[in-house]
Amino acid sequence: MSETRIHGALERIEKALSRIETQATLPRAGASADIELAARHEALKSRVAANLGELDKLIGRLEQ
Repeated sequence: MSETRIHGALERIEKALSRIETQATLPRAGASADIELAARHEALKSRVAANLGELDKLIGRLEQ
């Protein structure tokens, strides 16, 4: 994977996370919806963090 593609992927992930965080701050229908949304948001943040970690490893291997 080229460095340009990696940077493009990182930018798309960061933009998506930003949109999700923006939506997470908007008022919702009720408390149960907020709790579910918060749990989904945390799960997504964990997956994104894991994916960014993998991308960091790939970049590290490409730089060797």
